[in-house]
Amino acid sequence: MAKSLFLCCATVVLLAGASAAQSVPTAAQANTPGTATPVIALDDAIQRAKRNSVQFLAAIMDAKIAHEDSVQARAAVLPSIAYNNSYLYTQGNGTAIPRFIANNAVHEYVSQGDAHEALIAGPGAFADIKRARATEAFAKAKVEVAARGLVLTVVQTYYGVLAAQQRLLDSQAADDEAQRFVNLSKKLEQGGEVAHSDTIKAELQYNDSSRAAMEAQLVADKAKLDLAVLLFPDFNQNFTVANDLNAQPPLPTMDETEALAKKSNPDLRAALEATKAAAAEVSVARGAYFPTLTLDWYYGIDAAHFATYEPNGIPNLGYSALSTLNIPIWNWFSTQSKVKQAQYRQQQAKAELSATQRELIANLHNFYSEAELSLRELELLKRSADLAEESLRLTNLRYQAGEATALEVVDAENALVTSRSLLADGAARYRTALANLQTLTGTL
Repeated sequence: MAKSLFLCCATVVLLAGASAAQSVPTAAQANTPGTATPVIALDDAIQRAKRNSVQFLAAIMDAKIAHEDSVQARAAVLPSIAYNNSYLYTQGNGTAIPRFIANNAVHEYVSQGDAHEALIAGPGAFADIKRARATEAFAKAKVEVAARGLVLTVVQTYYGVLAAQQRLLDSQAADDEAQRFVNLSKKLEQGGEVAHSDTIKAELQYNDSSRAAMEAQLVADKAKLDLAVLLFPDFNQNFTVANDLNAQPPLPTMDETEALAKKSNPDLRAALEATKAAAAEVSVARGAYFPTLTLDWYYGIDAAHFATYEPNGIPNLGYSALSTLNIPIWNWFSTQSKVKQAQYRQQQAKAELSATQRELIANLHNFYSEAELSLRELELLKRSADLAEESLRLTNLRYQAGEATALEVVDAENALVTSRSLLADGAARYRTALANLQTLTGTL
């Protein structure tokens, strides 16, 4: 009677380990008010990681700096206004005539507003605007690339935590069952109902399950620490993750995935913008071959007294204009060398674009195959876990009837624990593979 009662209880306890993961809060519980320990869903984890990742924040700063370069390049071809003030003192020679011919008086005051415009800035100036805008677009695309890498890291770590927690729950349930099996085998041995070998086997099973539970606890703690480093600016372990491990988002078709990858892949967009920036840089370098024409219009004073009128009543306020035409003649082939440098960079950018396109096609097929295979394997793992559960139930019934040995019961228990662990790993693998595919297509 005791043997039968034990077998029924053991089966219930071990099978309960499969559903014990429900103790981990689900995504629907993530916003439950009054919860002392915050429950973090995947989307929240990604946003927290973006606020704390140094590499991602550095990419954002690079994009902002590139934007300011674009603003400065545009401003370089627009009119500018400045107000110049200066005082020029010349050593006197006893007369009102200055000692140096470049000066207008012994004491000269200059206070003028200068309106400057490059009438002919050369094609290099406008090409520089295109280059700056392409560089800005490239920097923005690199932000998306950095975000993609960060998202993958968060997803892998996030579901690694859930899988580790599931394995821990299964290991703890198996350890509890093994402890009960040891106690019962000792009682049955004392009553002469089973051989001493059953007790030995039970103790060996208990030792293995205890060691497995301790290892599972260590893995779960480490996984949570890795996630905490990503999510919090300080050391904080007071959180749990929303358990959506068993949710299976649908896998899009290959045609849909290819269309999204061609349109929204951040790596491809970054390579395209880098090619545009390199082409504009060639035009900027060639612009040095062309002349430039600038116009400056001054209004103010340039007189011996800092006043609007001279002592004799002559006004000092007035205007003047200066037009400058710069024609490049000879600079020891410096411009030619800069053009060659820009052309080399353009060739490199084209080669990198071609490589990115080939890599995108290869990664797209690899990642899709990975996601498709992991989804099919997940169905098999679920079936295996159900079969292992049924096998344990039937083995316990046979043992109760005296038709099975303790070794068979232990093997069935191990098979169920193993199948549940593989199921948790398979679910985490599919979610990670799907996230990898989604980041490749720019949808995550």
